[in-house]
Amino acid sequence: MKRNPTPRPVHARRAAAGLVFGLATLAAALAVPAHAQEKVLRIAMTAADIPRTLGQPDQGFEGNRFTGIPMYDALTHWDLSKADAPSVLIPGLALSWAVDAKDKTKWVFRLRPGVKFHDGSDFNADAVVWNVRKVLDKDAVHFDASQVGVTASRMPTLRSARKIDNLTVELTTSEPDSFLPINLTNLFMASPAHWQKKFDAAPGATPADKAKAAWTAFAADASGTGPFRMARFVPRERLEVVANKAYWDPKRTPKIDRVVMLPMPEANARTAALLSGQVDWIEAPAPDAMGAIQSRGHKIYFNQQPHVWPWQLSFAEGSPWLDKRVRHAANLCVDRLGLMKLLGGMMSPPKGTVPPGHPWWGNPKFDIRYDVAAAQKLMQEAGHSAAKPLKVKVQISASGSGQMQPLPMNEFVQQSLKQCYFDVQFDVIEWNTLFTNWRRGAKDPTANGANAINVSFSAMDPFFAMVRFVSTKTFPPVSNNWGYFGNAEIDKLIADARTSFDDKARDAALARLHARIVEEAPFIWIAHDVGPRAMTSRVEGVVQPRSWFIDIATMSMK
Repeated sequence: MKRNPTPRPVHARRAAAGLVFGLATLAAALAVPAHAQEKVLRIAMTAADIPRTLGQPDQGFEGNRFTGIPMYDALTHWDLSKADAPSVLIPGLALSWAVDAKDKTKWVFRLRPGVKFHDGSDFNADAVVWNVRKVLDKDAVHFDASQVGVTASRMPTLRSARKIDNLTVELTTSEPDSFLPINLTNLFMASPAHWQKKFDAAPGATPADKAKAAWTAFAADASGTGPFRMARFVPRERLEVVANKAYWDPKRTPKIDRVVMLPMPEANARTAALLSGQVDWIEAPAPDAMGAIQSRGHKIYFNQQPHVWPWQLSFAEGSPWLDKRVRHAANLCVDRLGLMKLLGGMMSPPKGTVPPGHPWWGNPKFDIRYDVAAAQKLMQEAGHSAAKPLKVKVQISASGSGQMQPLPMNEFVQQSLKQCYFDVQFDVIEWNTLFTNWRRGAKDPTANGANAINVSFSAMDPFFAMVRFVSTKTFPPVSNNWGYFGNAEIDKLIADARTSFDDKARDAALARLHARIVEEAPFIWIAHDVGPRAMTSRVEGVVQPRSWFIDIATMSMK
């Protein structure tokens, strides 16, 4: 097995370092102040650091899961209350929304009255305008470039917000975009009044200096409208949030008093922490420890997820993936059932970005399956053989949000592809760096010569599932088309879907788009995650939805 530039001993050292770091983090966790009868939930995340807390999390969707949804609200929410049906869009801080009948670039959102930020200030139309400007208006004093990448790339058509009255706001897009209400689940509302207090007290010779210092101070003492509010924040060590008993939605008013979130990127360290009783909840348990976890009386939760674990391929000049025969061969050469066994059953084999039967499936002509003979034939036609393998380089992480078990999974895929004349090398980097590189693209020096990248992604909505990876309008740095894939046909199919405001027509357009994506194969589709997490039996009221997210607010503790 060939790996370059990171040899196996380094991985062993990484694992050991992760274990030491995890144990050190746990030691800190034991220092949580004791409160009489306080119900405390301790969570070990896969992240190596606490996701950003200032309103727009980083660390991929693990950030949204742990520092976004608990502390903040958006205009629109995902319904996380059901385990037996896909999550759907529901009202959040907006009670309703509608596109203008004559001008499809304008949307009117009616806001929820009586909502307060954690600092006691009012949520209203001014707050919405302020939060849109923080990521779109470079002339705004409170504009924060650090929050742009995780917002603008997720809602690329949003251009402005205008107050109509105290509880009504108009949002404008650059073109008709039926996806906007879905995209807005990613724009969390931070308190303008609380930020202003930080700004007034901040040091700095210029307004820009003061604004930067204000956001730093805000991150350490955040204020949103969510069911939990910040109590204690120690970078790279812990985040503590406590129940917001005045939360506007009685169904989500927390029953748990305090949640302690701990970064713990190494799977064995997380598993050991759960088994020793030092945490109550771990993300992505080590697959070979599932039996031990259950034998101790702990519960493992998993469910179908709109989630893809792929290799995203480069279409830059000189890429080995420009030949469609090679792309099809790689998709035919991965033993996904073997990988599923390696993961203790905690995945499902993909046939594309969405599964057969999904409204966006579209019945593609290329069938993703395990067929080594067919793959070898395609590779031979493309001029490759055991004596003349095709060299490819993949940028991967050692851990991270939604990354499942990236090192053993990638090593398994490496071995699978070897039988089809692929010589796979890895560039192993830290998760958050990989996520940042994802937005910079295959042509950027940060790709380090890689012609594929392994970043898992959510497939909950059309933009996240498909558009951002295949549109010529989403080339870096606009969004996540890392590989610069796209053509006029694909752009036309996207436009058809984006301008369809009727649900059935939009689904039909998206089905045509998905079929063509699978046929062109800009990815190697390797796995659908099922989001395994393990918890002690003390945690009750757990609903594992068909979503990348989960709602802590509705849980309780024995």
